[in-house]
Amino acid sequence: MMSVPLSRSPQQLKADLMHHFDSQLNELVESLTDQSHRPGSSSLSGSSQPAPDTDRTELSELFEVNHIRTIYHMFIALLILFILSTLVVDFIDEGRLVLDFDLLVFAFGQFPLVVVSWLCMFVSALVVPFALLRWWAGVCSSSHHRTIYTLLAMTLLLLYQSLGLGFLPTYIVLKNSLPPASCFILILEQVRLMMKVHSFIRENMPRFWSSGKGGSGKDGIFSDRASSELLPLLSVCTNSDLQRQNPCVRWSYVATKFLQVLGCLFYAYYVLVRLCIPQFRSVSMQLFNLRVMVLCVFNSILPGALILFLAFFAILHCWLNAFAEMLRFGDRMFYRDWWNSTSFANYYRTWNVVVHDWLYCYVYRDFLWMTKKRFRAMAMFVVFTVSAVVHEYVLAVCFGFFYPVLFCLFMCFGMMFNFILHDRRTGPVWNIIVWTALFLGLAVLLCLYSQEWYAQKYCPLQEPSFLDLLKPRSWTCYIQTGHAARDS
Repeated sequence: MMSVPLSRSPQQLKADLMHHFDSQLNELVESLTDQSHRPGSSSLSGSSQPAPDTDRTELSELFEVNHIRTIYHMFIALLILFILSTLVVDFIDEGRLVLDFDLLVFAFGQFPLVVVSWLCMFVSALVVPFALLRWWAGVCSSSHHRTIYTLLAMTLLLLYQSLGLGFLPTYIVLKNSLPPASCFILILEQVRLMMKVHSFIRENMPRFWSSGKGGSGKDGIFSDRASSELLPLLSVCTNSDLQRQNPCVRWSYVATKFLQVLGCLFYAYYVLVRLCIPQFRSVSMQLFNLRVMVLCVFNSILPGALILFLAFFAILHCWLNAFAEMLRFGDRMFYRDWWNSTSFANYYRTWNVVVHDWLYCYVYRDFLWMTKKRFRAMAMFVVFTVSAVVHEYVLAVCFGFFYPVLFCLFMCFGMMFNFILHDRRTGPVWNIIVWTALFLGLAVLLCLYSQEWYAQKYCPLQEPSFLDLLKPRSWTCYIQTGHAARDS
C-alpha cells in the first residue's frame, strides 16, 4: 500500500493517488501483454482454464470419450475404403490385384544415405557445442583475455552452425538429388538440431561459466545434453518440469504410436494416389489461367485437409509421444486444442507448442530484450519472418525449386489474420472462419506446389539462367507439357 502524509492538501493527495493508480494499471497491462504471448496461454473465452496433466495430451484425453473416438474410427473406415477402391480399380484395369507402392519406394529412396548423414549430424550436434563451451569456460576462468576467447568461441560455434549443420546437409541433399520424403527427413532434422544447439548454448552458458573454475557440474551437463538431443522439445526456457520422468516405459504404448505413424504414412499414400496425382497430372496439361487455378484450388480442399490431419496426428501426437515415452519424459505439451481456436493468434500458439516455445524464447523475447520492450509489433514481425523463411527454405530444398507461395501466404495473409482475427474474437463463427481460411490456404499450397512439381518434370531447362530458376515453370509450361505427356 502507498502511504501519504496526512498534512498534504486534498488536491495533492488526489494527484498522488491518480499517479499511483496509473502506474499500477500500466504494470498490469504490461504483464497481461507478456502473458498473452507466452506459450500455453489460452484465449478462447477470456476465462482461465485449468492446466492439463503434463503426462497426457489433448487427443489422449479426447479419445477416452466415445463420441470423439468414433471420429477416429471414421478415419480408419475411410482408409479401408481408399484401399478397397484402389484394389478394385486396379483389378478392373489390369485384370488382377496390383499391390504397387512405387510412390513410397521413390519418395524414400537412398534411405541408407539419409541414416548415415543423420547419425553424423546427431553426433556432431551432441559433441561439438559441448566441447566448445567447455573449452571456453576453462580458458575464460584462467585468462585475462576473456573477450577475445569469447569472440573466438562464438565464431567457431557460428561456423559449426552455418557449415556443419547448415551447408553440409543441404549439399548432401542437392548433390545426391534425394527424393522428397528423404529430403524432408534430413532437412527437418537439420533445422531441429540447429534450433536445439542454439537452445543449448543459450541455456547452458551460465552453467559453464559458474563451473569453469572447479570443473564440477560439467559431466552432469553432458549427460543432460545426451538425453536432451532426443527429447521432443526445442527449448527448455518454458519447461519447468523438464527433469520430471515417468517411472517406467510402456512399450505397448510406444509400439502403438509407431504403428499409427505407419498407418498415417499409408493413409497419405492413398490420398495422393486417389485424390491428388490424377488431378494434378491432368491440370498440368492445361494452360495456366484463372479458371484452371480456381478449379484446382477447390478440388484440393479435401486432400489438403486430410494431409493436415494426418501430418498433425502422425508427427505432433504419435511420433513425439513415442519418443517421450521411451525417454520417460513427463511433459507432453506438444500441442493444445488448436482446433477450437477462434483466432489465428491462438492457433499459432497452440498448433505446435514445441516450435512456438523456441520462437517465443529466442526470437520474440530476445528481440524485446535488445530493444528494451519498445517494439512489440516489430518483434512479432521478426517472428513471422523467421518462421516463413525457414518453412520456405525446407520446401525449396526438398522440392528442388523456388516457388515462395508459402512465404507470401505466411507474411501477407498470416500476419493480417493474426491482427484481424485476434484473441478478442471468441464467438463460434470465428472458429468457422479460422477453419475456412486454413482449408483454403492449404488448398492453394497443395495446388500451386503440385503444378510446379509437374512443370519442373515435364519442362526441364537445358541451361537455365538465374532468372529462370526464380521464375515459376508452371506459368509457361504448356506446349512442352503436351509433348512430354504423350511421351510418358
